[in-house]
Amino acid sequence: MFTGLIETVATVKSARRSGAAMRLAVDLGGLADEIKIGDSIAINGLCLTVAGLEGNFACFDVSSETLKKSTLGKLKPSSVVNIERAMQAAGRFGGHFVAGHIDGTATIKSIEQSGRFADIKFTAEPALLDQMVVRGSVAVDGISLTIAELDRDSFSVAVIPVTLQKTTLDSAKIGDCVNIETDIIVKTVKRQLEKILPQKQPLTAEKLKQLGF
Repeated sequence: MFTGLIETVATVKSARRSGAAMRLAVDLGGLADEIKIGDSIAINGLCLTVAGLEGNFACFDVSSETLKKSTLGKLKPSSVVNIERAMQAAGRFGGHFVAGHIDGTATIKSIEQSGRFADIKFTAEPALLDQMVVRGSVAVDGISLTIAELDRDSFSVAVIPVTLQKTTLDSAKIGDCVNIETDIIVKTVKRQLEKILPQKQPLTAEKLKQLGF
């Protein structure tokens, strides 16, 4: 389990394909001293297991399924990624529940700077947007953010300066593809309501509003 509070950004050393899978090596810098083989680390929002250690470099085996459903297949040497270690039981919970299992990807549609802040809009598939609610949480490349606006084909977030400085969003560009994990609580409620309520059509965020949620 993760919180969506990024600890550091790290640089990819290598991303070697082996058939349909990939062996990823990342320079964790000072964090490497606190890492051991078998630890879970979220890289751009995806929970991966440390398979090897060599100095500051941690190696991960990335399955073909993960490559299909995420942006990790686009990584190359010198790519910069967000890093968060799995939360400790006694740790302070400052973000939201992030499992490290993404639901899909989205594309940056616009970036509007307002001083040191940024409003970023993403386009996404309807099935992904239906798992979101305004003022709910979403993990974008592993970063815990609050949904400011939501419409039929996009959602927006307002990013504070410290988040820009400490994550890959500082160098994000229009057209970039990002990993998305929606709020597990929203997904659970939606799933249960679909079982309870008579449905002729899929349950959407708009329907939830009409039902008073």
